[in-house]
Amino acid sequence: MKIALQARRFAVILVSVLVPVSAAVPAPRPMAAMVTGAVTSQPIGHYEFCQKYAAECSIKSRSAPSPKVSAKGWATVRQINRAVNARYIAKTDREVYGREEVWSYPTNFADCEDYALEKRKELAAQGFALSDLLMTVVRKPDGEGHAVLTLRTSDGDFILDNLDNEVKPWFATSYTFLKRQASFNTGRWVTIENGRDLLVGALK
Repeated sequence: MKIALQARRFAVILVSVLVPVSAAVPAPRPMAAMVTGAVTSQPIGHYEFCQKYAAECSIKSRSAPSPKVSAKGWATVRQINRAVNARYIAKTDREVYGREEVWSYPTNFADCEDYALEKRKELAAQGFALSDLLMTVVRKPDGEGHAVLTLRTSDGDFILDNLDNEVKPWFATSYTFLKRQASFNTGRWVTIENGRDLLVGALK
Protein backbone atom coordinates (compact mmCIF):
# COMPACT_ATOMS: atom_id res chain seq x y z
CA MET A 1 0.00 0.00 0.00
CA LYS A 2 2.81 2.34 0.98
CA ILE A 3 4.72 1.50 -2.21
CA ALA A 4 1.63 2.11 -4.35
CA LEU A 5 1.06 5.50 -2.71
CA GLN A 6 4.65 6.54 -3.33
CA ALA A 7 4.39 5.44 -6.96
CA ARG A 8 1.22 7.52 -7.39
CA ARG A 9 2.92 10.60 -5.94
CA PHE A 10 5.89 10.11 -8.26
CA ALA A 11 3.53 9.89 -11.24
CA VAL A 12 1.82 13.15 -10.27
CA ILE A 13 5.17 14.91 -9.97
CA LEU A 14 6.32 13.51 -13.31
CA VAL A 15 3.16 14.65 -15.09
CA SER A 16 3.42 18.14 -13.63
CA VAL A 17 6.95 18.42 -14.94
CA LEU A 18 6.02 17.18 -18.40
CA VAL A 19 2.94 19.39 -18.87
CA PRO A 20 3.82 22.20 -21.29
CA VAL A 21 4.40 25.56 -19.61
CA SER A 22 1.80 27.19 -21.90
CA ALA A 23 -0.97 25.12 -20.32
CA ALA A 24 -0.45 26.93 -17.03
CA VAL A 25 -0.39 30.40 -18.61
CA PRO A 26 -3.78 32.15 -18.82
CA ALA A 27 -5.06 33.22 -22.24
CA PRO A 28 -3.84 36.68 -23.29
CA ARG A 29 -6.15 39.56 -22.52
CA PRO A 30 -6.50 42.90 -24.34
CA MET A 31 -4.58 45.73 -22.75
CA ALA A 32 -6.79 47.72 -20.40
CA ALA A 33 -5.09 51.01 -21.28
CA MET A 34 -3.94 52.42 -24.59
CA VAL A 35 -0.22 52.72 -25.11
CA THR A 36 0.54 56.25 -26.26
CA GLY A 37 3.63 57.38 -28.10
CA ALA A 38 5.19 60.61 -29.30
CA VAL A 39 3.55 63.99 -29.69
CA THR A 40 1.83 64.15 -33.07
CA SER A 41 -0.17 66.55 -35.21
CA GLN A 42 -3.22 68.24 -33.74
CA PRO A 43 -6.42 67.78 -35.78
CA ILE A 44 -7.24 70.98 -37.63
CA GLY A 45 -10.68 71.07 -36.03
CA HIS A 46 -9.18 70.94 -32.54
CA TYR A 47 -6.60 73.59 -33.48
CA GLU A 48 -9.38 75.97 -34.52
CA PHE A 49 -11.37 75.04 -31.39
CA CYS A 50 -8.32 76.03 -29.31
CA GLN A 51 -8.16 79.42 -31.04
CA LYS A 52 -11.69 80.05 -29.81
CA TYR A 53 -11.33 78.42 -26.38
CA ALA A 54 -7.67 79.11 -25.63
CA ALA A 55 -8.01 78.58 -21.87
CA GLU A 56 -9.18 75.00 -22.43
CA CYS A 57 -6.14 74.09 -24.48
CA SER A 58 -3.32 75.24 -22.23
CA ILE A 59 -3.90 73.10 -19.13
CA LYS A 60 -0.91 71.04 -18.02
CA SER A 61 -1.46 68.32 -15.46
CA ARG A 62 -0.35 64.96 -14.15
CA SER A 63 -0.17 62.00 -16.49
CA ALA A 64 -1.31 59.21 -14.15
CA PRO A 65 -5.04 58.37 -14.28
CA SER A 66 -7.34 59.33 -11.44
CA PRO A 67 -8.08 56.88 -8.62
CA LYS A 68 -10.66 54.17 -9.14
CA VAL A 69 -14.04 55.49 -10.31
CA SER A 70 -16.80 54.90 -7.76
CA ALA A 71 -20.14 53.26 -8.54
CA LYS A 72 -21.73 56.71 -8.38
CA GLY A 73 -19.09 58.02 -10.76
CA TRP A 74 -19.81 55.27 -13.29
CA ALA A 75 -23.53 56.01 -13.05
CA THR A 76 -22.74 59.64 -13.89
CA VAL A 77 -20.56 58.64 -16.84
CA ARG A 78 -23.27 56.39 -18.31
CA GLN A 79 -26.01 58.93 -17.71
CA ILE A 80 -24.09 61.73 -19.44
CA ASN A 81 -23.18 59.50 -22.39
CA ARG A 82 -26.81 58.55 -22.96
CA ALA A 83 -28.21 62.03 -22.30
CA VAL A 84 -25.86 63.84 -24.67
CA ASN A 85 -26.43 61.23 -27.39
CA ALA A 86 -30.19 61.81 -27.14
CA ARG A 87 -30.11 65.59 -26.80
CA TYR A 88 -28.80 66.59 -30.23
CA ILE A 89 -29.68 65.83 -33.84
CA ALA A 90 -26.78 64.18 -35.64
CA LYS A 91 -25.65 66.17 -38.68
CA THR A 92 -22.30 66.47 -40.41
CA ASP A 93 -20.25 69.65 -40.27
CA ARG A 94 -20.82 70.15 -43.98
CA GLU A 95 -24.58 70.02 -43.45
CA VAL A 96 -24.46 72.51 -40.57
CA TYR A 97 -21.51 74.79 -41.44
CA GLY A 98 -20.92 74.12 -45.12
CA ARG A 99 -17.38 72.82 -44.49
CA GLU A 100 -15.56 69.95 -42.81
CA GLU A 101 -13.90 69.71 -39.40
CA VAL A 102 -15.68 72.29 -37.28
CA TRP A 103 -15.24 71.35 -33.62
CA SER A 104 -17.71 73.16 -31.41
CA TYR A 105 -20.02 72.76 -28.44
CA PRO A 106 -23.38 71.72 -29.89
CA THR A 107 -26.67 73.59 -29.64
CA ASN A 108 -29.22 71.76 -31.76
CA PHE A 109 -27.07 69.70 -34.12
CA ALA A 110 -23.88 67.76 -33.52
CA ASP A 111 -21.16 65.87 -35.35
CA CYS A 112 -19.17 63.13 -33.60
CA GLU A 113 -16.54 65.46 -32.16
CA ASP A 114 -19.22 67.86 -30.90
CA TYR A 115 -20.87 65.08 -28.91
CA ALA A 116 -17.48 64.19 -27.42
CA LEU A 117 -16.68 67.80 -26.53
CA GLU A 118 -20.01 68.20 -24.74
CA LYS A 119 -19.52 64.99 -22.75
CA ARG A 120 -16.03 66.14 -21.80
CA LYS A 121 -17.38 69.47 -20.56
CA GLU A 122 -20.20 67.89 -18.54
CA LEU A 123 -17.97 65.25 -16.94
CA ALA A 124 -15.42 67.91 -16.01
CA ALA A 125 -18.22 69.85 -14.33
CA GLN A 126 -18.93 66.71 -12.28
CA GLY A 127 -15.37 66.62 -10.98
CA PHE A 128 -13.58 64.39 -13.50
CA ALA A 129 -10.06 65.60 -14.31
CA LEU A 130 -9.46 66.98 -17.80
CA SER A 131 -6.33 64.83 -17.93
CA ASP A 132 -8.67 61.82 -17.91
CA LEU A 133 -11.12 63.17 -20.51
CA LEU A 134 -9.35 62.93 -23.82
CA MET A 135 -10.64 63.68 -27.30
CA THR A 136 -9.66 60.74 -29.51
CA VAL A 137 -9.51 60.18 -33.26
CA VAL A 138 -10.29 56.70 -34.59
CA ARG A 139 -11.03 54.97 -37.87
CA LYS A 140 -14.25 53.00 -38.28
CA PRO A 141 -14.20 49.57 -39.95
CA ASP A 142 -15.35 51.17 -43.22
CA GLY A 143 -12.33 53.50 -43.17
CA GLU A 144 -14.23 56.65 -42.21
CA GLY A 145 -12.70 58.94 -39.60
CA HIS A 146 -14.54 59.34 -36.31
CA ALA A 147 -14.07 61.07 -32.94
CA VAL A 148 -14.90 59.72 -29.48
CA LEU A 149 -14.12 60.63 -25.88
CA THR A 150 -11.68 58.45 -23.92
CA LEU A 151 -12.15 58.25 -20.17
CA ARG A 152 -8.93 57.17 -18.43
CA THR A 153 -9.36 55.29 -15.17
CA SER A 154 -7.22 53.11 -12.95
CA ASP A 155 -9.13 50.16 -14.45
CA GLY A 156 -8.25 51.12 -18.02
CA ASP A 157 -9.52 53.32 -20.85
CA PHE A 158 -13.21 53.54 -21.70
CA ILE A 159 -14.99 55.04 -24.69
CA LEU A 160 -17.97 57.41 -24.80
CA ASP A 161 -19.35 57.33 -28.33
CA ASN A 162 -22.29 59.08 -29.98
CA LEU A 163 -22.90 55.88 -31.96
CA ASP A 164 -23.29 53.74 -28.84
CA ASN A 165 -25.16 54.41 -25.60
CA GLU A 166 -23.04 51.81 -23.81
CA VAL A 167 -19.73 52.90 -22.31
CA LYS A 168 -17.19 50.26 -23.39
CA PRO A 169 -13.54 49.43 -22.78
CA TRP A 170 -11.58 50.79 -25.72
CA PHE A 171 -10.54 47.32 -26.90
CA ALA A 172 -14.20 46.21 -27.05
CA THR A 173 -14.97 48.63 -29.89
CA SER A 174 -14.49 47.94 -33.59
CA TYR A 175 -12.28 50.99 -34.14
CA THR A 176 -8.66 51.50 -35.08
CA PHE A 177 -7.31 54.06 -32.62
CA LEU A 178 -5.03 56.68 -34.17
CA LYS A 179 -4.33 59.52 -31.73
CA ARG A 180 -5.74 61.39 -28.77
CA GLN A 181 -5.23 64.44 -26.60
CA ALA A 182 -2.18 64.20 -24.37
CA SER A 183 -3.02 63.62 -20.74
CA PHE A 184 -0.26 66.02 -19.70
CA ASN A 185 -1.33 68.95 -21.91
CA THR A 186 -4.82 69.67 -23.26
CA GLY A 187 -3.39 71.37 -26.33
CA ARG A 188 -1.13 68.51 -27.41
CA TRP A 189 -1.90 65.20 -29.12
CA VAL A 190 -0.08 61.85 -28.99
CA THR A 191 -0.12 58.72 -31.11
CA ILE A 192 -1.76 55.50 -29.93
CA GLU A 193 0.83 52.81 -30.41
CA ASN A 194 -1.33 49.70 -29.87
CA GLY A 195 -4.44 51.02 -31.60
CA ARG A 196 -4.05 48.67 -34.55
CA ASP A 197 -3.08 45.52 -32.65
CA LEU A 198 -6.23 44.68 -30.74
CA LEU A 199 -6.40 41.12 -29.39
CA VAL A 200 -9.58 40.18 -31.17
CA GLY A 201 -9.30 36.54 -30.15
CA ALA A 202 -9.45 37.49 -26.49
CA LEU A 203 -12.90 39.02 -26.98
CA LYS A 204 -14.48 35.71 -28.01
